[in-house]
Amino acid sequence: MSTPEKQHTVVDSPYGPLTLVATDGVLCGLYMTGQRHRPPEESFGERVAVEEEPFPEVARQLAAYFAGERTGFDLPLRLEGTEFQRSVWAQLVRIPYGETWSYGRLAAELGKPGASRAVGLANGKNPIGIIVPCHRVIGASGAMTGYGGGLERKVRLLAFESGGRAGAEPEGLF
Repeated sequence: MSTPEKQHTVVDSPYGPLTLVATDGVLCGLYMTGQRHRPPEESFGERVAVEEEPFPEVARQLAAYFAGERTGFDLPLRLEGTEFQRSVWAQLVRIPYGETWSYGRLAAELGKPGASRAVGLANGKNPIGIIVPCHRVIGASGAMTGYGGGLERKVRLLAFESGGRAGAEPEGLF
């Protein structure tokens, strides 16, 4: 059995540099600077140009998202985590663009209504932020609770998706 080949590149965004990581040519990570649960840089493999597969299509779709031309992503993903984590991350992509769900609703959608805390922990370890939209999950009261990329980025992403421009400040979220 061969060791999976990892490589990474960095693209600019309105939210700072995004590190894209692929294993065997499939996106397995999108990390922001200062992100909680960000793996060590040396685990990302060789740094390559954004023109190397699979990065051109990822970069193109991210650019279209940030330009307000795309509300979802159509990319092969390699989500590496426990079975429960992967089930949470699979639900995240069902949250419509511009909407938010509570951790409780996400748990209920999984058929585990008492598991909102576990859902929150899995959400926080999402390895492919933005594309797997963990920023769309908020507290039951509507409060902006934890986000691995930082609460400021979460608020800005939600403001952008609710009709603002990339990096816009929120209006009426609180």
